[in-house]
Amino acid sequence: MTKFALFVRLEAKPGQEAALADFLASALPLANAELGTVAWFALQFGPSTFGIFDAFADEEGRQAHLRGPIAAALMANAAALLSTPPTIEKVDLLATKLPG
Repeated sequence: MTKFALFVRLEAKPGQEAALADFLASALPLANAELGTVAWFALQFGPSTFGIFDAFADEEGRQAHLRGPIAAALMANAAALLSTPPTIEKVDLLATKLPG
C-alpha cells in the first residue's frame, strides 16, 4: 500500500502566477521518470496559490524525490517565482485508491 506522501504549498510572486503554473506543468515528465513516485499532482488553489502532492510506496521513494530533479529545479527557481519559501509537509496516508 502507498503510505507516504508530500504536500508542498507554493505562493507565486505577483506577476509570476502563469510562470509558476507553466513550471509545474513542465515537471510532469520528470515525475513520470521517478520510479519511486506512485502518484504526482500539480495543483492550483487560487490565483496565486499552488501546490504539489505526491505519493510513494516507501520512505526511500519519498527521500529520493526530495533529492531529485523536481526539487532541485524548484529550489533553483524559487527566488524568481515564489513570494515565500515552499512549505513542504511529510504526510502519512491512511487509505488510498490509485489506478492500476
